[in-house]
Amino acid sequence: MSIKEIQEEIVDEFSMFEDWMQRYEYMIELGKSLPLIDEKYKTDDNIIKGCQSKVWVHAELEDDKLVFTADSDAIITKGIIAILIRVFSNQCPKDIIEADTDFIDEIGLKEHLSPTRANGLVSMIKQLKLYAIAYQTQLK
Repeated sequence: MSIKEIQEEIVDEFSMFEDWMQRYEYMIELGKSLPLIDEKYKTDDNIIKGCQSKVWVHAELEDDKLVFTADSDAIITKGIIAILIRVFSNQCPKDIIEADTDFIDEIGLKEHLSPTRANGLVSMIKQLKLYAIAYQTQLK
């Protein structure tokens, strides 16, 4: 599936919920299904800067696709990174770098997060794209 198709799927899923309490519950559920980072990667190097809670992300290249694993010490944040990993994991670095993240506005995520969580969300996206840039240079 392409990044765009996954984003559309997420927008559809979020549109099924009538209010934000249900959406938060769904995000918490998504967080529980997150491909968890191996404990050995829970290092300061893998912590996303700019997040209020701790978020660890690890990336590996498998068959020219970037595979992400992550974890967070906060349940909502874990749900947010789970959404981003669902979108960007198992994709080519080039596609991750070029992907837009309009779907976040479409589901209303930014406007329903506290300012610190919204900043964290931006930091998470930036970090995933930085991983993609780093791996893209290795592929050339």
